[in-house]
Amino acid sequence: MSEPRVPLSVSSSAAPPVSWWRRRLLQPVLNLLRQGLTPQQLALTVALGTAAGMVPMLGITTLLATTAAVRLRLNVAATLLVAHLWSPVQLLLIIPFMSQGARLWGSHSPPLTLEKLQYLFRHDWVAALGLLWHAILGGLALWAGAFLVLGPILYFTLRPVLAHLMGKRNASEAVAPE
Repeated sequence: MSEPRVPLSVSSSAAPPVSWWRRRLLQPVLNLLRQGLTPQQLALTVALGTAAGMVPMLGITTLLATTAAVRLRLNVAATLLVAHLWSPVQLLLIIPFMSQGARLWGSHSPPLTLEKLQYLFRHDWVAALGLLWHAILGGLALWAGAFLVLGPILYFTLRPVLAHLMGKRNASEAVAPE
């Protein structure tokens, strides 16, 4: 015998719709917290994801974050999530990093601008590639130097905060039966 069908929308109190921020940002992060990462691993994941996400060179964020996560046996998805959340900041910092990087390698010419690069590519593309190469190398050197300082600060700041938050979450799960 077949059982009578009950409509799925019979609920008297419909839950409010979940916001975009909660569905796309908060819930994935909370799900990552539930995957068994220790506070130390999660802090390292955030620090490395932040460093990879702010590298002043387009196209290597995913490779850099994945390599670091696999090498250190961290959660690759969490590292990539953090790295790609920093993409807007990365785009804002590329030009300043490259401009200062060009000056770092001894370019005493006027600051690196898009107009300057366009002019050089039209008239002397070898000089343009040389300037761009020096700017990229200098930007990467400045980025590496910045994260040698900021990475440990971020890691050691996040570790106790995450331990406290994860301890609260574990305590509340132990009290509330499922």
